[in-house]
Amino acid sequence: MNAPPAKLTDSAPPAASPPAADLGPGLGALASPDAAVTAPAAGPSPGAATEVLAPAQAGALGPAGPRVGGRAASGDVAPGPAIGGPAGAPLAEPFPGPSRPLSVIVARDVSAWFGAHKVLERVSLTMPAGQVTALIGPSGCGKSTFLRILNRLHELVPGAALAGSVLLDGNDIYDRGHRTQDARKDIGMVFQRPNPFPAMSIYDNVLAGLKLTGRRVGREARDLIVEGSLTRAGLWGEVKDRLRQPGGSLSGGQQQRLCIARSLAVRPKVLLMDEPCSALDPTSTRVIEETMGELQREVTIVIVTHNMQQAQRVSQQCAFFLAADGAPGVIVEHGDTEAVFNSPRDRRTADYVHGRFG
Repeated sequence: MNAPPAKLTDSAPPAASPPAADLGPGLGALASPDAAVTAPAAGPSPGAATEVLAPAQAGALGPAGPRVGGRAASGDVAPGPAIGGPAGAPLAEPFPGPSRPLSVIVARDVSAWFGAHKVLERVSLTMPAGQVTALIGPSGCGKSTFLRILNRLHELVPGAALAGSVLLDGNDIYDRGHRTQDARKDIGMVFQRPNPFPAMSIYDNVLAGLKLTGRRVGREARDLIVEGSLTRAGLWGEVKDRLRQPGGSLSGGQQQRLCIARSLAVRPKVLLMDEPCSALDPTSTRVIEETMGELQREVTIVIVTHNMQQAQRVSQQCAFFLAADGAPGVIVEHGDTEAVFNSPRDRRTADYVHGRFG
């Protein structure tokens, strides 16, 4: 019952794939958070970490037992149309208007392994559209693994495997017909440590995701995307007069907001945030939290945090993860944030949110 599948991907997983860094949706696998970050290549390479994500066929669980996910077949990544070009849908409506429906993401019976070690046990959770869902729990209970499963970063780890389904607006992102690249484009990721391309300008950092997904953008549209993304990330007013300076010249809090802007530039439907404020000072943390409050009007947000006060401030939904005595992580309780903190159903939840352990 607890034996993992032999492989996660249809073909051999990428050799020696490093942990994902914060390079925005579809860019998360390009470098590890500890690696030196270099400027991206001119275009994507098939099967590489420049893959992104999209939905697939609507979704039942499929056959029992661990499923394979991910595709690294050549030709999987195709350049998009030139924005504003005669053939195609201009991206030049660079930012979603109020008419774009917000997206719901649902995990069904998700289990996960690293080799023979099972780290999650049949986790099911609905993350409602247009809300912030906080994932809380002690270190080592599988919160970050679950977050990475939501945009297929888990499969980049050699020996990783999973079972279950992840549905974006009813479409299973692990369906064999669903491109990994499309999934990571629709579901962006911001990591714990800010990691912009340090030698690349602030302007080009914002556009890096478009370049790596093969989208050619006219100058006017680029300017609109940069200004709009930085504005939505709460950074435009601070950097508008120095857009050609290196991204590495910014403060830690500004770099994190630059990473958020880079994620927003490719118009994700969902934004995942893995402890985005853990390395920041209180002032920068407050700005990031205010930014999240603004963004939830146009994207669904899922955040991992160890800060109980932050979870209460920013989220409307909350899920408490726990792994006891070497067992895989499970969700003990989930629901409205106010109820989870003020009237939890499970004693373990009450003990954790009130600081009695963890």
